[in-house]
Amino acid sequence: MNKYLQLSEVSIDFPTPKGRFRALDKVDLNIAQGEFVSLIGHSGCGKSTVLNIVAGLHRATEGGVLLEGREVNAPGPERAVVFQNHSLLPWLTAYENVELAVKQVFKGQKSKAEMREWIIHNLELVHMTHAMDKRPDEISGGMKQRVGIARALAMEPKVLLMDEPFGALDALTRAHLQDSLMDIHADLGNTVIMITHDVDEAVLLSDRIVMMTNGPAATIGEILTIDLERPRKRVALAGDARYNHFRQEVLAFLYERQRKVEDFGAQKKLHETVTPIKVNLAKQG
Repeated sequence: MNKYLQLSEVSIDFPTPKGRFRALDKVDLNIAQGEFVSLIGHSGCGKSTVLNIVAGLHRATEGGVLLEGREVNAPGPERAVVFQNHSLLPWLTAYENVELAVKQVFKGQKSKAEMREWIIHNLELVHMTHAMDKRPDEISGGMKQRVGIARALAMEPKVLLMDEPFGALDALTRAHLQDSLMDIHADLGNTVIMITHDVDEAVLLSDRIVMMTNGPAATIGEILTIDLERPRKRVALAGDARYNHFRQEVLAFLYERQRKVEDFGAQKKLHETVTPIKVNLAKQG
């Protein structure tokens, strides 16, 4: 595999009142250029932490990240992030929100006319030129996310990082944006890492699905290759045996992990209940 983006033995500890808390433990992952990878797992499994380390927002305690052979140790325009919250500035129009990122990245490299052409091009990619003069409070939630994606793409990043970008949207809007993202990925061939809790979304969009174990000390449990042909059509895939097989593989992993968590929780609760009883009996004896 082309090792375009490498996570090598990535571990991270966070300080707590009770001491160091290990959130991730020895995460190893190689991602090829142009690959679409989804991270999935239960809440608290470290998905966002992995994304933040790749984004340069967190520094790994051990191990590290390489992008094209260079160490990632700080945020940079070659890694753009799209969060669940669109994070648009409310006093700026859609055009101006994208312009802000373009000026930051391409100041001195593009003329004013070139910048305008580039901004409109990226708004066209997400079908938002018709609303480019509207402020965030004048457009829908789905449209705000489209502008957020346009802003990220306008930075011309080598890696697009998406943290549950469609999680707060209704099902129909989410489906439309998934289709748009597939079209954009097909056109640009960009490298994408996306966090999701949606199994169908992961199977539909991804080349590989990285399934995380539960924390603390979360790591990669399994990696599933989704070798479905592209372009993918959701209606056609609904009855596809391979699509349903991949879907069942992810669900089986997630349910098995959840069962282990519930079993551990039940055992811990039983231990906490029984131990004081044993101590009291011992004292009485």
